[in-house]
Amino acid sequence: MAFSRCSCWRSNSMPRGRNHCEARVLACCCGIAACSLCCKCCPKIKQSTSTRFMYALYFMLVTIICCVMMSTTVANEMKTHIPFYKQMCKSIQAGEMCEKLVGYSAVYKVCFGMACFFFLFFLFTIKINSSKSCRAYIHNGFWLIKLILLAAMCSGAFFIPDQDTFLNAWRYVGATGGFLFIAIQLILLVEFTHKWNKNWTAGAKHKQMWNGLLALVTLMLYSIAVAALVLMALFYTHSEGCMYNKVLIGVHGGLCLFVSLVAISPCVQNRQPHSGLLQSGVISCYVMYLTFSALSSKPPETILDENNRNITICVPEFSQDLHRDENLVTGLGTTILFGCILYSCLTSTTRASSEALRGIYGTPESEVARCCFCCMPEGDGNHIFTTQFTSLTAFRPKLRD
Repeated sequence: MAFSRCSCWRSNSMPRGRNHCEARVLACCCGIAACSLCCKCCPKIKQSTSTRFMYALYFMLVTIICCVMMSTTVANEMKTHIPFYKQMCKSIQAGEMCEKLVGYSAVYKVCFGMACFFFLFFLFTIKINSSKSCRAYIHNGFWLIKLILLAAMCSGAFFIPDQDTFLNAWRYVGATGGFLFIAIQLILLVEFTHKWNKNWTAGAKHKQMWNGLLALVTLMLYSIAVAALVLMALFYTHSEGCMYNKVLIGVHGGLCLFVSLVAISPCVQNRQPHSGLLQSGVISCYVMYLTFSALSSKPPETILDENNRNITICVPEFSQDLHRDENLVTGLGTTILFGCILYSCLTSTTRASSEALRGIYGTPESEVARCCFCCMPEGDGNHIFTTQFTSLTAFRPKLRD
């Protein structure tokens, strides 16, 4: 069922126009109505899609706040331009210069509150089979109350006693959640590329242009992966050291080659006709990103040169003391994260993922190839997955100290 304007409530007794829209906004924020847009020119939106977008919006909002907390530039600007900044920090017991509200420890606490919020709704939405159930109404509405609850949980994390023990324990929870998060990202990427390959292959039966586009994109993906591998070998290795980096780059490069060969092997092609180099190309690029993230996180090594002077190796010379590689990793990671969240909002992820990974596809003849294949109309789908996926991403705070 499609929902337009502001909510799913339709009543003849409601006033028209602006008052009608305001009433629906109120119903969306404080009632069981689904949220949508108060704009005639905006497209209609399903209840499941609006719910996914609202949860994703909450996640992105908290992520942006964490980025602000991590930014030393923002902290310095606040100290400079906010009057009575020192007095304000003391009044809210955040330290002399609000040091408790910035840095990694503050991000850990905010992520803990966000993780508790999404994990609560993860448990709350288990075994919901109908959008007419009581729990489904709560899941699809009451957004203002949920926002207040999220803010309360994130703020409450700052009042946990024995902060040192909490932060040390939360690092291990974050590492476990990060592992699960990477696994889910891989599932989403595989499902995304399966859908992409199936859609463009179906179009190639009617127009050879889609075959050319498929080959071009695949070539670009492998070019990016090979270029990344070569650059990491140039900048993160040295002839007299960096053995860990050399092993990591070599093993990951070999695994990407192995995955590519497996994707086009006859046994895989017989079982998965839609498998091909596009999927392995996307995964290879993702593996190169993870490799780059690991190399940039590793401390540099020092050796003695010909003049018995210490020189730093295993890091690019242009990035020493500038953290350029760390900023690039953060930017790429945030982009991939938001991309996965957005993709899970636009598609019926649970159903599509399970069917794609099990090799169940619709008939290619009934599919129309298009560039924006993610936004093709599907069934209403299971929108519970976004809450459960986002609950795992919230367990992945930045692990560098």
